[in-house]
Amino acid sequence: MKSIYLFISITLLFACKEVPKKDTFATLSKNSPSIIGKSQYLNSPFVTAGNRVYMVGHQNGTFPELGWHIAGEMGGIWNHPIKLMDGFEVDLNIENQLIPLKEADSFTNYPFGNRHFYNLENNKLAIERWQFVPDDQEGLVIQFIIKNLDHKVQNFTFHFTGSSDLRPTWLGERTDMIDTADESEFHSENHSWVMKDSLQPWYVTFGSSSKLSSQHISPYPYSGKGTSATLSYDLNVSGNEEQTIEFIIAGSYTSKDKALATYKNLKENSLVYFKEKQARYQKIASRSKLTIPDKQLQETFEWLKYNSDWLVRTVPEIGSGISAGIPDYPWWFGVDSEYALKGYMAVGQTEAVYNTIKLLDSLSEVTNGNGRIIHEVSTNGAVFNKGNINETPQFASLIWEIYQWNGDIEFLKKYFPTIEKGLTWLLKENDATGNLFPDGFGMMEIHGLDSEMIDVATYSQKAFDDASKMAEILGKKELNQRYKKIATILKEKINSEFWSEEFNSFADFIGTDQQALHLIEDAIVRADTLKKPWSVAELLQTRASLLASPSKKPRPFVLHHNWVVNTPMEMQIADQEKAIRALNTANQFVNPFGVFVTGIDRDESAGSDKDSFKGSKIFSYTGAVMTLPTGVQAVAENNYGRPNQALNYLKRMSRTFSYALPGSMYEVSPDYGMITQAWNIYSFATPIVKQFFGIQPQAAQKKIIIKPQMPDDWQEASLENVIVSDNSIAVFYTKKNNQLHLKVTQENPDWDLIVILPEKTGQKKYQILKSTIKPTVSNGQFVFETNEKSVDIVLSY
Repeated sequence: MKSIYLFISITLLFACKEVPKKDTFATLSKNSPSIIGKSQYLNSPFVTAGNRVYMVGHQNGTFPELGWHIAGEMGGIWNHPIKLMDGFEVDLNIENQLIPLKEADSFTNYPFGNRHFYNLENNKLAIERWQFVPDDQEGLVIQFIIKNLDHKVQNFTFHFTGSSDLRPTWLGERTDMIDTADESEFHSENHSWVMKDSLQPWYVTFGSSSKLSSQHISPYPYSGKGTSATLSYDLNVSGNEEQTIEFIIAGSYTSKDKALATYKNLKENSLVYFKEKQARYQKIASRSKLTIPDKQLQETFEWLKYNSDWLVRTVPEIGSGISAGIPDYPWWFGVDSEYALKGYMAVGQTEAVYNTIKLLDSLSEVTNGNGRIIHEVSTNGAVFNKGNINETPQFASLIWEIYQWNGDIEFLKKYFPTIEKGLTWLLKENDATGNLFPDGFGMMEIHGLDSEMIDVATYSQKAFDDASKMAEILGKKELNQRYKKIATILKEKINSEFWSEEFNSFADFIGTDQQALHLIEDAIVRADTLKKPWSVAELLQTRASLLASPSKKPRPFVLHHNWVVNTPMEMQIADQEKAIRALNTANQFVNPFGVFVTGIDRDESAGSDKDSFKGSKIFSYTGAVMTLPTGVQAVAENNYGRPNQALNYLKRMSRTFSYALPGSMYEVSPDYGMITQAWNIYSFATPIVKQFFGIQPQAAQKKIIIKPQMPDDWQEASLENVIVSDNSIAVFYTKKNNQLHLKVTQENPDWDLIVILPEKTGQKKYQILKSTIKPTVSNGQFVFETNEKSVDIVLSY
């Protein structure tokens, strides 16, 4: 009898003890950073991304046909160089009533995934849809967490319908990637659907580990050549309980076996991959970690680091590199990378930097073979544009910048041959007049703007200056002297020949009267169409002046007030007096979100217009304010000792953060074009890391110069774990109560820290209250130098 009682007691003990629930994406994400989207933007795009696969749909959970690069095909699930699926949809059959799970009530973004919430109040159900893309995998994982809000058991059927669209990337036809109709096959062992392009080895498979009740082919609702199929599951959810059903989508552009292997791997290890991705994003957050009073800008900077990782695109057969933007530029670009990678380096995302440079160099060599850097290449390796003129000199300056951070002489040796060939090509093939100003398209892709452009001239000057330093390091004395001479001449010529006294600005271009007249006519039509009467009046006056005083020689023209007129200040080659005048002029061509791409598009409402960008039906940048021009302006302001004005531009851009897609910043401010864009990190990381905090690495000499230039609003600021080669530094800054306190730490004491602070602030002279190092005074500055792990300085005034 005692043994029976003992058995019952043990049984009751185990029955009463709560069985631990299996982790879900929801429980694992509880303490992770997240941002809830706006209800008015639920019908706009989101992305969940990995380096192999990414998915684009709408924040309301639907998958409409979207995008213009391949019309209607840029959404869905992509495994470049192919698309896998148009999307998927879910229906619930509750008591013979079919309830589509279409319009989510809210959307929440996480660095590593996202969540849609559906409130089925009438059915006493709440459903969360989570998804993420594991690193280095050709697939993704979706979890539906179904909560029964009733106290009674609910029985219903869960229908999951997937629509394949196995088709090639943009320019696929150039590499014989021909799209044909998809076919569906039920895989009885996996209880999943396998879909295949009928003539290509392109596959996608989807299914769940939950018990399948039935399956069938479904009508295909999209305009492509795909097919649709449904998997159905009978679910029983206890009262006030929840149940999770997980789906795996996996694909391959080479074989069925690979798709099935990925499917099996993700089904068995989804939580492991989820935790690994979470941990990796925590590491991303910890590098160049910013803490400032402006929490909106601080959060913007943190999430731009996440955005940067979303844009890594890996196709093993070709290479890995950052793409320009999602959804319409998910492939590789020269100039986008040349801006962005400077920012990537400053936030410690070095793997993406090295991989992208390697990819651009190899593709450019195969395509051009003369040092010219490509502009745009699709993920199948097909090059669309062999390279605009500015991209070749900007590559040279990128290599020099990265060398400052890594100090790796082998890195310099590897890419200098491309630089040398490229600079030869730049002047030999593109400078017909021999005046050192290369002819051809720069950043402004306006028809006819292909003469001597200000940005091409500026970036060429910087390239020769940087290349001269590289040549000196590599022992190429003759090249060093030749490049230095060209850089010196170009700097003087830009300041004299491109400057316009009338407009207090550098010119858009140098060209003939005939070229200018054609461009003026086009610009008048543009300005008139956009209803910009001030622009029309100015252009008419410019035309009248030109006709009244003709010239047989090319001369500078200010027509469009394009943002590129500010590149001489961005590269710090403008004379101080001209620079300040030009920066003040540029401030006229802004709205609350930033700088206009083309200044003549501005109107009287621009100063206060905080509304959504009203783009044209056919995708166009006409009338656009963009993050790159605004970031360039912030860099330029800092270069001439105006951090308050630089911060103003960062604040303008940060107004667009989470404006439409929570946790991201659009390419065109505030909500047009790409929903996330690579060069945004340049626009923030360069002003913040290198200018406000003044971190100037010289890794080859194991030296880091710290010369802060803080805006007045940042009376307390820190930047931690900034990676410089094998070192990590942190800067802590406080300025209050008539004291400036600066502390700098480093992990590797083999390095020299050189801290430079002004000897006075305004008219007040600083006194040293505390310092772990005795400074020297040079050119009105205190210089503190040490190879200790930290330097701690307090100045009073």
